[in-house]
Amino acid sequence: MFQVRIHGRGGQGVVSAAEMLSIAAFLEGKHSQAVPSFGSERMGAPVVAFCRIDDKTIRLREPVLEPDALIIQDPTLFSAIDVFAGLSPNGYLLINSKRTLEELGIAEAVNHLPKDQVRLVPATEIALKHIKRPLPNAVLLGALAAVTGVIKIESVVKAIASKFPGKIGDANIQAAEAAYQQLANHIPEEAAC
Repeated sequence: MFQVRIHGRGGQGVVSAAEMLSIAAFLEGKHSQAVPSFGSERMGAPVVAFCRIDDKTIRLREPVLEPDALIIQDPTLFSAIDVFAGLSPNGYLLINSKRTLEELGIAEAVNHLPKDQVRLVPATEIALKHIKRPLPNAVLLGALAAVTGVIKIESVVKAIASKFPGKIGDANIQAAEAAYQQLANHIPEEAAC
């Protein structure tokens, strides 16, 4: 089973990201499950959502405590909560940021992870370019497809289109594909924006 935990703030599409990831996996014939978790349901409050992907039926219903991948949509959460709790030593980490790990103050906290599995993605900037709004969720799903290979970008595209049909979906698809291309081809972040 591959387990993903997504951290962000209310209004950033954390729950939608988990749902779209679950749909993408389902479209590939896998079993999947998206589980939201809300605190104080307001804009800007910390939000976490979970997604499980497996080749067999998933019977678990509890929160993901030991994720194989972490997606951090808002790096200001590093000082608010322990987002790294339970992350596998071989886990994947995607962070929405233009800053370096050192500038974020987390280099030491993630130095045990495989270097090629820790990626900084300027997801907000990519979203602003394509969607015209600071919504990093679809961008980070494209990045997840590139880094982990657990889902295909084509499935992410179909999942986004099913969740957001029309122009909004098209813009989100462009943003997800841009992140996928950036990470799949190792394009420097400055050149991709």
